[in-house]
Amino acid sequence: MHVQPYLFFEGRCQEAIDFYCSALGAEVRMLLRFRDGPGQAAQGGDKVMHACLQIGETEMFMSDGTCKGSPVFHGFSLSLAAADDTAARRLFAALSEGGVVTMPMMTTFFASSFGMVTDRFGVPWMVAVRGTERT
Repeated sequence: MHVQPYLFFEGRCQEAIDFYCSALGAEVRMLLRFRDGPGQAAQGGDKVMHACLQIGETEMFMSDGTCKGSPVFHGFSLSLAAADDTAARRLFAALSEGGVVTMPMMTTFFASSFGMVTDRFGVPWMVAVRGTERT
């Protein structure tokens, strides 16, 4: 069994794709626009019907959804495991750009670096270095 995140950006999906490619080094594995679909689906034009981003070892699915209102992300966080403290600080800073830091990057009893941020799209992230290795 495999659990995979699928996020709906309500009209800002292409912007989110561009941001995650730049901030996290994500790669677009698949991109299907509404205009590429049959019948009613084609009415969505250039908006993203379905996309798959590869972020490290994880695939994340994304869509513009119904393009109604602002995306709302509550009750979860995406957890990003960085290779070391330097990478954690870089990723955290990138995700923070235009977002809101909810817990600054710091050393904790469970991680050499840990911080929480809600990015510019409202997606909550936790960035951490597992273990106690410090760089």
